[in-house]
Amino acid sequence: MHRHTPIIAWTRSPVTPVGGALSQLQEHELATPLLRSLLAQSGLPATAVDAVVLGNALGAGGNPARMLTLAAGLPDSCAAHSVDTQCCSGLDAIAMAVGLLQSGQAKVVIAGGAEAWSRSPIRQTRPMRSDEAPQSYERPPFAPDPARDPDMLQSAADYALQHGHTRSAQEHYALRSHAKAVAAQARLSAEITAVAGINHDVYPRAIKAERAARMPVVAHANDSSASPADINAHALSALTISAKADGAALILLATPDACVRWNLQPRAQWLASASIGAAPETPLLAAIAAARMALLRGAKSLSKSELLAQDLSALELHDAFAVQGLAFCDALGLAPESINWQGGGLARGHPIGASGAIALVRCLAQLQANAQTQAQTDAQTQTLGMAAIAGAGGIGAATLVQWLGNDRPVF
Repeated sequence: MHRHTPIIAWTRSPVTPVGGALSQLQEHELATPLLRSLLAQSGLPATAVDAVVLGNALGAGGNPARMLTLAAGLPDSCAAHSVDTQCCSGLDAIAMAVGLLQSGQAKVVIAGGAEAWSRSPIRQTRPMRSDEAPQSYERPPFAPDPARDPDMLQSAADYALQHGHTRSAQEHYALRSHAKAVAAQARLSAEITAVAGINHDVYPRAIKAERAARMPVVAHANDSSASPADINAHALSALTISAKADGAALILLATPDACVRWNLQPRAQWLASASIGAAPETPLLAAIAAARMALLRGAKSLSKSELLAQDLSALELHDAFAVQGLAFCDALGLAPESINWQGGGLARGHPIGASGAIALVRCLAQLQANAQTQAQTDAQTQTLGMAAIAGAGGIGAATLVQWLGNDRPVF
């Protein structure tokens, strides 16, 4: 069995805040233009696709992957798998697509994530008795013990205080993310398929530090032993959390045999993935565990004794919180400016089930941009990239990929 899986094409939608330009669309309506774009990019007929694997966190059941296959005009025989691992759904869907290919169950798979947060159902618990009314709720439990299932904002605020990540440091990180995204807006259009007439991320904006300092606090640490001044100094402001958003991203993968059959030219290849659990009390740290595991597996895949985060030329973390990005960089020995070169989730927003897949599309696009720069300068650049994300309940996902460019791999 070939250890590496060819990646043929990728694309994503723009990401827009909840209630914004994409708010009228369901998940399959967000993703259908992307799927058709992948077929057009690759020259594949719809009949060549054996399966679609789609991550989605807020659709409340059903099978959005099946809705997508039918809406996009794929054959009725196409398999459809919907995946819900909350924020990790998009990356986990891609890992599962690799499993379908490497186990011989499919030869061509389209995978990723889609989230129509604006159209998510209103959630209510079913009454236990006829005289009780349904109770609305915002999120389900992610751990059976309430003591191990804190509100994620509260958990992030507690972590910020415990580990000395001040509000000003968090805001500096977030301001840099927005500035990167604003500066890169024209370059990002190459990876985006227009949806509903929108071809750019709507949320990134130029923000001055003075304005950031006036933004409201959304969470304080819950620590009776700390002084009010210290608690305020480490609070989370509105700028330092990623906004609720709508969006989608898809990747086309195939077996080596399918590449030969359909004359496909892989531009990258999947090397390794990791889906892993960590402490549910601090879910923001799960991306660290996943990234470390993906690096270990990637080293084995490449027959290397070791692979470090510093060996990557593109690293995309979906940073749902600024403090998460700071903790991730501290743990992996990275400077914060070395990740998310064109802005991260803080600048785009967070379409939950799609965010991991969007990060991987960003990573692949960054590797492509690096290769183009190399061709112009004759410089030697690295070809490895990784996307990572953490999810509610203390789960993390990461995927390692390698750029191939125009050099066709030997199958």
